[in-house]
Amino acid sequence: MFNNKKELIFIALAMFFAADAITAELIGGKLINVFGFTLSIGVIPWPVVFIASDVINEFYGKVGVRRLSFITAGLIGYAYLVLWAAMSIPASPISPISDSVFINVFGQSAWLILGSLAGFVISQLVDNGVFWMLRKRTGHSMIWLRSTGSTVVSQLVDTVVVLGIGFYLQGKLTTGQYLHLIVNQYSFKLIVAIAATPLIYVGHNVIVKILGHDEAHKILEETAHQSLRVGKK
Repeated sequence: MFNNKKELIFIALAMFFAADAITAELIGGKLINVFGFTLSIGVIPWPVVFIASDVINEFYGKVGVRRLSFITAGLIGYAYLVLWAAMSIPASPISPISDSVFINVFGQSAWLILGSLAGFVISQLVDNGVFWMLRKRTGHSMIWLRSTGSTVVSQLVDTVVVLGIGFYLQGKLTTGQYLHLIVNQYSFKLIVAIAATPLIYVGHNVIVKILGHDEAHKILEETAHQSLRVGKK
């Protein structure tokens, strides 16, 4: 079915990347309190997105991550269209879930959906760019720096864009509230990004073991060469 182990690994990573990104968007309307931070419960799947994105960057390059990001954004948009259609169809009188409950859970505003999609695409492109800028300077070493560094920058962008489009531009937040939420949510994302760093090494080592040391390092060399060439165009 698959030509080689490299393709199979990419498919597996892409599936987790897309599934977790879509799930995070769909469950994001519920707010939770974590150690004093008020956050969307959508933060639960995002560490997997961080890790998958960085591992894909490392082994499959700049172009692969960009394409996957756009595909995932399209899938998120499609999921929202399906939800819109589902909300438009009246519930049966015997349905255990009423229309009002269903809409309360899944009926996010168009502005919030737009903000989430814009934040996802822009932050992924920023993550991709920062990752390869750092990769050019660090070579094969310091995986932690390019992985964590790219996530730290991209998630600041994501937080600003999502809250800005989804809430601030609609007048639902004052400037002070907007800035407070940025600091609050970004601080938590920063902690998660740092805490997830060891898992980047775990994922990297697992792929090297599956592919074999020589084949894995050949792929890493080819990927770096192609991606850094793309950056020069």
